[in-house]
Amino acid sequence: MTAFSLDPAHIAWCAELRRAAEQRLHPLAEKGEPGRVNRALVVELGRLGLLDRLFTSGALDLCLMRESLAYACTEAETALALQGLGAHPVHAHGTEAQRARWLPGVRAGTTVAAFALTEPDAGSDAAALSLTATPDSPSGWRLTGEKCWISNAPEADFYTVFARTAPEAGPRGVTAFLVPADRPGLSGAPLEMLSAHPIGRLDLDAVPVTEDDVLGEPDRGFRVAMGTLNRFRPSVGAFAVGMAQAALDATLAHTARRDAFGGKLKDLQAVSHQVAEMALRTEAARLLVHAAATAYDEGAPDVPLRAAMAKLLATETAQYVVDTAVQLHGARALRRGHLLEHLYREVRAPRIYEGASEVQRGIIAKELYATVEAP
Repeated sequence: MTAFSLDPAHIAWCAELRRAAEQRLHPLAEKGEPGRVNRALVVELGRLGLLDRLFTSGALDLCLMRESLAYACTEAETALALQGLGAHPVHAHGTEAQRARWLPGVRAGTTVAAFALTEPDAGSDAAALSLTATPDSPSGWRLTGEKCWISNAPEADFYTVFARTAPEAGPRGVTAFLVPADRPGLSGAPLEMLSAHPIGRLDLDAVPVTEDDVLGEPDRGFRVAMGTLNRFRPSVGAFAVGMAQAALDATLAHTARRDAFGGKLKDLQAVSHQVAEMALRTEAARLLVHAAATAYDEGAPDVPLRAAMAKLLATETAQYVVDTAVQLHGARALRRGHLLEHLYREVRAPRIYEGASEVQRGIIAKELYATVEAP
């Protein structure tokens, strides 16, 4: 099933991506160590030209890539997305020297990037960051504090780090820095999570940075963060749609062949209606994701609203679809190594990262009320 807005070229490309994910990427993913950066997988994404497309394609193409890869290999999808999230601020706001130094390796898959925004006490509330950038010289700072739940940490080659340069200034006092992993004072440790993709903690002990490391402008880093998240939020929804579609297709196949109560599972109305609901919600989420991505590509003024709606609906839908798929498969779906056991672990995190579902509802409400004139 495809959205009405996709042309034949897009449909063919998605099918090609699914084949590549199944035949070339999934075998590499299986060889990776859980919770660690799979550099062989990242390099293969580069060979396929997908990492380059992170910077040469629009938001809709990014969504199609993420959905197609997620359908067949969630590890490849995540590796692709993390390269984009970590390096997009450099692409969009970096100097010529910064882009020349780091982006060729990101495109090739030989340089691993990371987006270091979240802190132990400042998750979805990006304006509450406490990692401090203390002036150290006329053109430098020292970064001190902790970042937590950072994807690709502590193994990335560089980090886009957001730090407070103006105390008490809220979102106006945050600056984005490009911090190479070998800077003195920078260390970290991996964290064991439900979904075993690479994620960890970063400790910054007076890490030196200069004006040459600033991404964008000093004290304007909040715009860098929000611009990156607005671009990637619809594609988080695409990741979720890919998982939902994989769970739906597995359920269609299972219920069509599984004997139960004198017939096939699909002949039970209680089952067939659940499958219909799974398909309905998956397609609705897909359409909203595509609409949000198209709005971003067209420079529409309501991108924050659409991005929040797409991320919210798609991630909540995927949770419902995967959970229902597990229920209809029964105990076999909970066995280690089953597709649905894998998806059940993978599907939970997207409802939290890049703004939890509650945050997305807050954004939606804020954007809606901004159009209403005060009495």
